[in-house]
Amino acid sequence: MERLNQVDQIVEEVVKRIQAQTTSFEVEASGRHIHLSRGAVDALFGEGYQLTKVKDLSQPGQFVCKERITLVGPKGMFKNVVILGPERPESQVEVSLTDSRDLGISVPIRESGHIEGTPGVILVNGERSLKLAKGLIVAKRHIHMTPEDAARNHVTNGQIVKVKVGGKRPLIFDEVVVRVSPKFATYMHIDYDEANACGLEKGTRGVIIK
Repeated sequence: MERLNQVDQIVEEVVKRIQAQTTSFEVEASGRHIHLSRGAVDALFGEGYQLTKVKDLSQPGQFVCKERITLVGPKGMFKNVVILGPERPESQVEVSLTDSRDLGISVPIRESGHIEGTPGVILVNGERSLKLAKGLIVAKRHIHMTPEDAARNHVTNGQIVKVKVGGKRPLIFDEVVVRVSPKFATYMHIDYDEANACGLEKGTRGVIIK
């Protein structure tokens, strides 16, 4: 038992040294949501319809829309699913693994925008509907990071890291992809399955431990 305690102390000291060389960042939970293309907006709301901005998100230029959509799968559906703006070149629907089971669709874990070979889903708005041929994903856990914060944390775009996240149930997330851009604000994004696993609350922070 004493030897195990010594090992735990060594591990804790190593983690503290790593944390001293890096900066922490806020962790946000991302619920199921939809990004629509111009063609999808036209099909679901009418030709030339403009989505209504309600509030800004943490990432610059990204926002929540007033409009809501229903997702329909072979086994179930989700009503009032939020749409995020602005429009994208291709539609993308992001759900959790729990959501995928409820829909009855086997959904792959992918980085945002990597939708080739992914399943589609039916989108419904009142009497209008659209069947996507692809674009349904479980988003790979990731960190949006500015170039300055990437330099401080000694990471590069596309790098896979481990992140220790605080909260009521602190844990270490593996296979976290770092996405670096001057257009980003530094935040880590996980889905609700992952957020519940660590007891995430607003203001919870994470640190890269590699």
